[in-house]
Amino acid sequence: MLHIKDLTYRIDGRLLLDGATAVVPAGKRMALFGRNGTGKSTLFRLIMGEASPEAGSISINPRAKVMAVAQEAPGGPQSLLDTVLDSHAELAALTEQIKTEQDPMKLAEAHARLGDLEAHSAPARAATILSGLGFDEEAIKRPCAEFSGGWRMRVALAAALFNKPDLLLLDEPTNYLDVEGIIWLENFLKTYPYSVFIISHDRDLLNNCVDGIIHLENQKLNTYSGGYDQFEETRRLQLERQMAFKSKQEAARRDIEAFVNRFRAKASKARQAQSRLKLLEKMKPIATETTEHTVPFRFPKAEPLAPPLIALEKVSVGYEPEKAILKDLNLYIDMEDRIGLLGQNGNGKSTFAKLLVQQLKAMDGHYKKPRSLRIGYFAQHQLDELRPNETALQHLQKLMPDVIESKVRAQLGSFGFGEDKADRPVSTFSGGEKARLLMALMSREKPHLMILDEPTNHLDVDSREALIHALNQYDGAIILITHDRHMIEACVDRLLLVENGTMARFDGDMQDYKRHLLDTRRAINAEKKAEKRDNDGPSRKELRKQAADARAQLAPLKKKVEKLEKQMIATEDRRAKVEKALAMPSLYEQQSDLNTQKITLLQQEKAKLDDELIGIEESWLEAQDELETLSAELEV
Repeated sequence: MLHIKDLTYRIDGRLLLDGATAVVPAGKRMALFGRNGTGKSTLFRLIMGEASPEAGSISINPRAKVMAVAQEAPGGPQSLLDTVLDSHAELAALTEQIKTEQDPMKLAEAHARLGDLEAHSAPARAATILSGLGFDEEAIKRPCAEFSGGWRMRVALAAALFNKPDLLLLDEPTNYLDVEGIIWLENFLKTYPYSVFIISHDRDLLNNCVDGIIHLENQKLNTYSGGYDQFEETRRLQLERQMAFKSKQEAARRDIEAFVNRFRAKASKARQAQSRLKLLEKMKPIATETTEHTVPFRFPKAEPLAPPLIALEKVSVGYEPEKAILKDLNLYIDMEDRIGLLGQNGNGKSTFAKLLVQQLKAMDGHYKKPRSLRIGYFAQHQLDELRPNETALQHLQKLMPDVIESKVRAQLGSFGFGEDKADRPVSTFSGGEKARLLMALMSREKPHLMILDEPTNHLDVDSREALIHALNQYDGAIILITHDRHMIEACVDRLLLVENGTMARFDGDMQDYKRHLLDTRRAINAEKKAEKRDNDGPSRKELRKQAADARAQLAPLKKKVEKLEKQMIATEDRRAKVEKALAMPSLYEQQSDLNTQKITLLQQEKAKLDDELIGIEESWLEAQDELETLSAELEV
């Protein structure tokens, strides 16, 4: 599908790609992975023909339709549904053509092509995609202009998915999605029948729905099979192997140099010494790949404060009088708390954060906190509030006017801003650097509580891990709002679910939450079916026939579910044995072709079992969903 060969490209004299080569096979889902600033988005621009390489080539099947998510969010008076439908240029053109076409032959051809494009189901497919990305039935009828930039970017993503191109390019598609939207996108991509090339730093997304990873590092492209965890393990083993070979070579060089120095002047050994000198000249140093240093985050130590930091009792909050977004909020927050907020975008998570920092006042109930409480608040919209012509130092000095410059610089240094970066204008910063600056500003007063609203959107995987480490070292309270499931699992010990106009404790982990979402979606679908059935008014005879048909299907479905459960257990057991074999230290102690071959075969076997397990789990979920739906129909 896509062939990248010996590609070289520079920006302002900086080499981003140097003889890079990679392939995205037809029908495969591949991820483009690498640190921020290595040139991933630039490579997408080259693929789309928006820039030309200095050398090398990019080949795409000439009949293939290639599409990326639009960089500018759609706007205007059109509804969301019409915006998505009109994004399909051919479908829109044919729809207009049949309104005015007079030639019977051309009209017939247009109708035939519309049939090929499944035009009759296009509105339903577009609505399904918009629903999966978080828009309800009422929202999809509203104009794009009424939505914020983040929600309109979801519409742009929906348009790209609706077009079903042969090669779909996705650049950080999860940045504007909540956990629910990401889970839906994962399931969509798993069953997408064409090629996908996706830039993402979301570990769970990379583990759950890609066939391989193309790693951009040191201006080269290297391909790995499997998801992120497999890539990380393979990469680690490669680096260890390279370091071991390099150490052996350096030891051999030292031995040869010692021999030459010892016997060069001795006549009987002169020829051997010369021979070893030639060997030394031919011995090229092994080039080892070095992992770049990740700048850490260091949050200042919070002073102890007596509990509770915040107490909410029957609090309601909203933006307009008498129109509460959240009601009956009861919560106590202590210094040791690590709280994660769950819930769809629009349910009130950010509203709750604004209540805590008192950007919104409680409509009723009691909000109690000590006078000395200091709260740090990080929100993505604050990136747009940074002053582009001012430096990082100037930003912080305005907030710390009575603090000497050396201490201000020390605070910036804790977030990776050395003297060179601290004195640069913000307009030159990447998204990740701006996020780091916001964290430096947020934590300047040593907060007792930090509220982080989507802190990872512009951070690469290594920076996310550095942030996780810093949060776990921080000794104050944390409230985390994020779509990064890995970060929630690594940092949070209490989950609160915001839905249905209130907030309650969620007992379980992220897997339980995923099941909760599936159960909720099933309940909504069942409710819609029941409503449709009531509206259609089926006869009692039809209802009895439906029930009989459902009972006839229950037995084989139960057998199918049980069979798939056994397959899952057997496959998990086989995978565990392979993982145990891969973890044997003896496999890596001796560097040999045999051991290298064993490692490769075991890794291939693990990748195969991972794929099998994903397929079985998907089949089990579908069968279980169908079984539960039929059981519910029988109960009705």
